[in-house]
Amino acid sequence: MDKLDAMRLFVRVAESGSFSAVAQQLNVARSAVTRQIAGLESMLGVKLLARTTRRLSLTSAGAAYLEKCRVILNLVEAAETGLAEERQSARGPIRMSVPLSFGIRHLSPLLLEFATLHPEVTLDTEYSDQRSNLFEAGLDLTIRVTRRLEPGDVARRIGSSRTVVVASPDYLARHGKPRHPAELTNHECLCYTGASTQKWDFVVDGQEQGFPVRGRLQANNGDVLLFAAASGFGITYGPSFICADALAAGHVRPILADFVVPELGIYAVLPGNRLVPHRVRVLVDFLASRLEKQPPWEAAKRRR
Repeated sequence: MDKLDAMRLFVRVAESGSFSAVAQQLNVARSAVTRQIAGLESMLGVKLLARTTRRLSLTSAGAAYLEKCRVILNLVEAAETGLAEERQSARGPIRMSVPLSFGIRHLSPLLLEFATLHPEVTLDTEYSDQRSNLFEAGLDLTIRVTRRLEPGDVARRIGSSRTVVVASPDYLARHGKPRHPAELTNHECLCYTGASTQKWDFVVDGQEQGFPVRGRLQANNGDVLLFAAASGFGITYGPSFICADALAAGHVRPILADFVVPELGIYAVLPGNRLVPHRVRVLVDFLASRLEKQPPWEAAKRRR
């Protein structure tokens, strides 16, 4: 048994809480994972994991061993990373998750550019608006577009996006243009179902306030909501990286522009208790260099 491989496997199982999940990530049989953990326990002479039919948990010895494994594996990773940095070449696999609309519209071309610049890096990208647990999904990083990070998130801000409120000229001609956020209750609002509450936030008289909204159509994707707005079904409240092209083309018009809407941050979220590999840091630096100072959606707006 290779001790380092056994340690890596144990850390994966401990962090995910599942033999089956790790087996699926590694594309091996569940029995192969359980045998290797059992072999590690036999070699150490202690029980690391307590197994029941419903759950998997660390024993006290397992919890102590987990922390030591993390330290050792981080040192090994640091040594390997140092060699990679000396070679000045990013290499190896990167597994990441990105938001659907932002990923397709803006990250895809950047990831292709990165892949061209770093031919020894392999990119495996999941496009989804579902928030992933980095440990359970076996991810190196995830990109999140949000106003607030979750407690405990380890993240680097790599960009930002304004939030805009838009509707089609046809809708505004039929229903009128709201002059104040409080008037949104009298309109069809196209709401994002991923939001915790159906309120849209604005800064009014120097204070942030949430204004309730309602409407017949909801979706968990901003592009769908923008399409509905451009088709005259109502008003939507979404990021400028989705709405910029439709605004420039005149398919929708901005409303309530006199009221400040809180900005969205774009973050690279990383595993909190794991050394970040050189290749991942190179990717995050690359994305920040493209998105921090001149986001492509804002640059396109200025060129028109």
